[in-house]
Amino acid sequence: MDYKKAYKAWVESSYFDENTKNELLSIENDEKEIQERFYKNLEFGTGGLRGIIGAGTNRINIYTIRRATLGVCNYIEKAMGQTGKDKGVVIAYDSRNMSREFCIEAAKTLAASGIKAYIFDELRPTPELSFAVRYLNCAMGIVITASHNPKEYNGYKVYGSDGGQVCIDMANEIIDEVNKIEDYSTIKTVDFDKAVNEKMIITLDEEVDKAFIDAVKSQIINQDIINEYQKDLKVIFTPIHGTGNKSIRRALKEAGFENVKVVKEQENPDPNFSTVTYPNPEEKSVFNIAIEMAKEDNADLIIGTDPDCDRVGVVVKNSNGEYIVLNGNQVGSLLVRYVLESLVNKNKLPKNPVIVKTIVTSELGAEIAKHYGVETLNTLTGFKFIGEKINQFQMSNEKTFIMGYEESYGYLIGTHARDKDGVVSSLLICEMAAYYKSKGLSLYEGLMDTYEKFGYYKEDLKSITLKGIDGIEKIKEIMSYFRNAKMDKIADIKIKEILDYKKGVDELPKSDVLKFLLEDGSWIAVRPSGTEPKIKFYFGTNSENLDSVNLKLSKLMTSITDLVDSI
Repeated sequence: MDYKKAYKAWVESSYFDENTKNELLSIENDEKEIQERFYKNLEFGTGGLRGIIGAGTNRINIYTIRRATLGVCNYIEKAMGQTGKDKGVVIAYDSRNMSREFCIEAAKTLAASGIKAYIFDELRPTPELSFAVRYLNCAMGIVITASHNPKEYNGYKVYGSDGGQVCIDMANEIIDEVNKIEDYSTIKTVDFDKAVNEKMIITLDEEVDKAFIDAVKSQIINQDIINEYQKDLKVIFTPIHGTGNKSIRRALKEAGFENVKVVKEQENPDPNFSTVTYPNPEEKSVFNIAIEMAKEDNADLIIGTDPDCDRVGVVVKNSNGEYIVLNGNQVGSLLVRYVLESLVNKNKLPKNPVIVKTIVTSELGAEIAKHYGVETLNTLTGFKFIGEKINQFQMSNEKTFIMGYEESYGYLIGTHARDKDGVVSSLLICEMAAYYKSKGLSLYEGLMDTYEKFGYYKEDLKSITLKGIDGIEKIKEIMSYFRNAKMDKIADIKIKEILDYKKGVDELPKSDVLKFLLEDGSWIAVRPSGTEPKIKFYFGTNSENLDSVNLKLSKLMTSITDLVDSI
């Protein structure tokens, strides 16, 4: 793309509004910034868009949102015809800057193409959007969110009629449609109020909310334990300025939990996430205020959800009385054990049960599942692949999905949604904490007991951020090195097998991921992030005790870090 020509067109065309033009004129003497904003179109990837908010083709703004939506419209018309247009598209959005505006622009673009748009009256969690697609029998769904990215970002994710993020084949067809749109000024929208009057844009009422919460509550396994400990279990909850506040508090309250306190400073939606530097429940710092509350209240448990409420962070008190953040592998493994153990004890484990995890997720959950006679399947990184498995199971009736999870704090129990669900996860985590309390144990002690029974597993993640054009090339260089280097050892441990998912492994879709399996059971995976300018290194190992597993993990991480630094 000729970035100077594109910049000039945006500044001079009558299609773009004055605010956009003024923003662009303010950088007219900054050649590098102009290039960065216009050297390409913001890529519509297999999950949709994600980018920095601002004017330009390589930014997320009302015009790039319109372009993406028109691509979706053209796909619906080609693939589904009038039936798809009549079914319509449901849109949800989070608490970020411009999220409501982007939702409106998407709805106006859909309506201009003769496709009904269903929107919510205010922000909603991403898992509710996943649920709503199927509940409303829509052709597709859209959610405006950048998940846990910094405040400068927003995004646009597309869901299929099954309620899951669009599969790779469908995504590629949509991408083709989006890429055909070169002239932004040809993208039509309609007047919002007119579209509402003509029932082309429909604002949803409370019915969908109630149905979603009811579906979440249907996953409760031990209501009797909740009833017994509903007052005694002390929970601190923070939505981290995002969409989880109303849904999670409602689900917990209706389930019976009475002793739930919310972090007031982080309760209300705030697009600038003013109390945190990075609204990610994987970061302990986002829980600083919650931990102070927990100390005062001697709370059993802290839960926190990211801005679109599909990820959950959990904080518990360890054996030294300190509040620590459990990682996604630990919480996922605890949930696997609790759910399977409870189903077995109640004689409710269905036929051909299966749990699904990603290839970069701990093997502890698989070990636990094996103990209970439950199969574990692996998918590529990204919850969309877990959602695809649910649909396959329901179509074939060969397996029964129990739960799915990934190391990046995403879990789904049940099939009401086809994406990770912070609402149902929060509810089951609280139920699980009540269960351990009934045994005289904390959730941390439950984790230690799980290690004792099933083995000490430890994992970690190292992300390297490489921004801009140079960063993209550096990420490619690092991937190329690991793919082509003739390595036979890592940290003095022999490599047993190298899995190159770009060539295809276990009938999974091809993906730019490498996984090194070591002779001692350890493993390392490397992949570029699909949503951020990062390359990610995943590490996993196991041993007979905590000290040993920590030492093994440290050696692995040091070895890889030194290697990357040398590239």
